[in-house]
Amino acid sequence: MRVIGGQYRSRILAEFAGENVRPTSDRAKEALFNILALKIYNARVLDLFAGSGSLGIECLSRGAKEVVFNDFSKDSIAIVKKNLTTLKIAINGEQAKISQSDYLTCLEQAYQPFDLILIDPPYRFDYGEKALKKIAEKGLLTENGIAVYERDIPFEGAIEGLEKYDERKYGKAYLTFFKRG
Repeated sequence: MRVIGGQYRSRILAEFAGENVRPTSDRAKEALFNILALKIYNARVLDLFAGSGSLGIECLSRGAKEVVFNDFSKDSIAIVKKNLTTLKIAINGEQAKISQSDYLTCLEQAYQPFDLILIDPPYRFDYGEKALKKIAEKGLLTENGIAVYERDIPFEGAIEGLEKYDERKYGKAYLTFFKRG
């Protein structure tokens, strides 16, 4: 797995071994960051299900002001820390903050809104929809903020307080984009 653009372009990131892990494909990641290109610079970002941290690191590489990396798994947090250290990004400094908590706890404890929230939970659970509902309920998107939800099926239904404005398919992944409604 590598960083595909920006300051850390082509740098190799540590990742999980095994088949139970599903990182965002380079194709989907490249498409996502092409879509978000003008939204990332100087943005405050939440990588809610950080995994290895590759999505949040991609944001930092492209000029995000701050990324909060959250994951419940201590193994994920260890890999995020390893990747940040490799890139010489200060952990819990101005740019990168680490949160090891359940996604709903992380959202509940958020003290200010984000410009971008990346929601890439394990596909087999409905964590993403619950996260979107909490984001809307707490007003965790800035006025022009975006939440991106990755999953393996198209998004059906609606989230009160958010507007689904785009959805794209890349391989097995669907990227669904939301803004304040």
